[in-house]
Amino acid sequence: MMTAARLALPAIVALILLFLALPIVVVFVLSFSSAPYLTFPPPAFSVRWYAAYFGNADWLHATWLSLWVAAAVVVVSTTLGTLAAIGIARLPRAIRTIATGLILSPLVVPGIVVAIGIYYAFSRYGLVGTPVAIVLAHTCLAVPFVVTSVTASLGGIDPRLEHAALSLGATPGGTLWQVTLPLIRPGVLVGALFAFITSFDEVVVALFLSGSDAVTLPRRMWDDLRFEIEPTVAAVSTLTIMLTALLLAAAHLLRRRGDRLRNEK
Repeated sequence: MMTAARLALPAIVALILLFLALPIVVVFVLSFSSAPYLTFPPPAFSVRWYAAYFGNADWLHATWLSLWVAAAVVVVSTTLGTLAAIGIARLPRAIRTIATGLILSPLVVPGIVVAIGIYYAFSRYGLVGTPVAIVLAHTCLAVPFVVTSVTASLGGIDPRLEHAALSLGATPGGTLWQVTLPLIRPGVLVGALFAFITSFDEVVVALFLSGSDAVTLPRRMWDDLRFEIEPTVAAVSTLTIMLTALLLAAAHLLRRRGDRLRNEK
């Protein structure tokens, strides 16, 4: 009985993981289909839909726009999120709780509500349909991830190191640049990776703000599913999943490296 109980838990976990991964496996298989429409199982295998993606100017334009927007979001959100996390860490506990709740609110509010609010705010200034609007909106969504990651890193450093630097004549800016930032660098990089993923994969806000000129890759995939439904979208989805998995693996390695450095100290 004990042996059966020990084997039951891994079996249940394996079934749950299989259930969660099955849609990804289906998409991966469909991306190599030779059929002109989405059908499973595919009648034969081919790379024609990957060739169709790389040979289509609309798909490539949407991809480059998403990469450009995500890169801009990484720069802006990492800068703002890191400074916000450092500033919040120095606030009194009561104010710190309120400030943290406000910054993390985009993670709690439903995405459709955020998208509607941002749309009405940006439409007054004529920003809808421009890449700038998507960068600003995605920054609002990405900053909470940076703040969370950097805050976790700040909790693992000894504040006496900063006090020692200040007592030895370092300026607050010099202490931040030469002491604090090197210590929390893994957390900053992890936050930047999550900011990139958040922007690159986001579709709800992009549906409201992209218009007809600033079409991101997720918006292009959404339109393809609505109007064309051909396996090109499966090929693009597979490439996107692979990129996201690589970035998540890099974030995990950076997190482990940061934990190891803190333990060594």
